[in-house]
Amino acid sequence: MADRSPVWHPFHQHGLGEAIPLVTRAEGAALYTDDGRRVIDAISSWWVTTHGHNHPRIMQAVREQTEKLDQLIFAGWTHEPAETLARGLVEIMPEGLPHVFFSDSGSTAVEVALKMALGYWHNRGEDRARVLVLEHSYHGDTIGAMSIGERGVFNRAYEALLFDVGTVPFPAKDPQPSLDALEAACANGDVAAFIVEPLLLGAGGMLTYLPEVLAEMRAICARHDVLFIADEVMTGWGRTGTLLACEQANVTPDILCLAKGLTGGSMPLAVTMASDAIYQAHYSTDRSKMFFHSSSFTANPVCCAAANANLAIWREEPVLDRIASLSDRLGAMLARLGERDDVTNARHCGTMVAFDVAVADQGYLAEIGPRLRSHFYARDVMLRPLGNTVYVMPPYCLTDDDIAQVDAAITSGLDMVAAS
Repeated sequence: MADRSPVWHPFHQHGLGEAIPLVTRAEGAALYTDDGRRVIDAISSWWVTTHGHNHPRIMQAVREQTEKLDQLIFAGWTHEPAETLARGLVEIMPEGLPHVFFSDSGSTAVEVALKMALGYWHNRGEDRARVLVLEHSYHGDTIGAMSIGERGVFNRAYEALLFDVGTVPFPAKDPQPSLDALEAACANGDVAAFIVEPLLLGAGGMLTYLPEVLAEMRAICARHDVLFIADEVMTGWGRTGTLLACEQANVTPDILCLAKGLTGGSMPLAVTMASDAIYQAHYSTDRSKMFFHSSSFTANPVCCAAANANLAIWREEPVLDRIASLSDRLGAMLARLGERDDVTNARHCGTMVAFDVAVADQGYLAEIGPRLRSHFYARDVMLRPLGNTVYVMPPYCLTDDDIAQVDAAITSGLDMVAAS
């Protein structure tokens, strides 16, 4: 059909014929569609937008950089925005991560981390290639990232491409079985690395666990000389209430993955930060030991300029105060919703609140998900339930009126489900 868009959208089943809104502009926590609607972006456009859409400081930095340098090969060349950003990240992130490798997405940041870990052991001449992961985790949709994520509907069609990993049980109410399993796996002596989403598992269902569990996981890895990789692509930049989730456990990983909020959510950019030991394992006069990874747009200058503006906002504005205020207000909303009989397993971590709807059909493909999504959009709220799990993770500029609108949309959605 001539009027049908040729665009193939991600995580969208076109065969269902659902309407796809056309957004023409955005500001703060709001999206504006071509039919004149103002829609609250209650999931930060897939967890990326932190300070709000089209933040003036970030947009100004982007405009200025486009007049200077748009793109540059980064293999053996450099530019000021990348140098400034790398130094700024080393300064603001935990001590012990002095090396910054640029890429362009969260999945790629994870792929880089895995390759760094395996390269570390290979260049040291030690036979360690097994990777451990946390049950229900999600690290992206490229092949390596899928391999270390939860197996299921997300990746069943691509099973033949995925490599085997060791899975550590999710630390639920009693975390000891999880910690015991990690200890036993690490003791085998063949484990290269253990990768986790610190404190909050995203696509796995917005599952939370305690900082002291994260700290003990890090300690177990240290005892057995297993590299500890923190995937803070989603949890970083304030989502869990602190700059990094790892801060709450006083943990510094060997490798740290950052993306999404790195540019305030405005531009695609990612970094993988590494300890000096990992860098030194690749540092040599032998060219065969160099780190073999890149992409055409590694450290794009315009994206780096956006990230530098984001760092300036973190340095100069009371971002953590805004996050604390938003967390309190979202917590109050969750408390009200949690009084309902059809709301179970309410959980709250920083600027994320979530709960499960008590229905028989559960899981990512539960039919209640698309029904609720359509209901929320009809009330000018963008939410994407993970099956029967409803979560809110908005930009930090969300107003009280916006929260009231989100609350009303969720409440009426639950009423709709209960009535049917």
